[in-house]
Amino acid sequence: MADVTGLHHITCIAGDPQENVDFYSGVLGMRLVKKSVNQDSPGTYHLFYADGEGHPGTDITFFPWPEMAPAKPGIGLAMEVSLAVPLGSLDYWSSRLAEHGVAVGEIEIRRQTSALSFTDVHGLSLTLHETADERQFTVWQ
Repeated sequence: MADVTGLHHITCIAGDPQENVDFYSGVLGMRLVKKSVNQDSPGTYHLFYADGEGHPGTDITFFPWPEMAPAKPGIGLAMEVSLAVPLGSLDYWSSRLAEHGVAVGEIEIRRQTSALSFTDVHGLSLTLHETADERQFTVWQ
């Protein structure tokens, strides 16, 4: 068995599905890899974003439930999702997010590298975290 080196993906709750696609594909530039039906709740989608080949660790998925109340912090709830970006790219991301009306925090140091925090269109806390770690990643066309 291969060593486990991280998460394959994380699944989050979102609001309106089109707003979710517009933010993650349009603003963050992530590829909408798949739109399927949520097997546990067939009345909603399951939206998958990843790199061009869906490598483990590049996935983030969403169940859009616009009628759901905002999350309340507590046990068992992820409070922030970090996304890896290349070293030296946070100034670009800070400007890009601001151009799209996204409020961003100051660039800060976390675990000896730079990080930029912001919130997605439905209130999910995100951080772009610079890393020089080698990763399998395929740019999508």
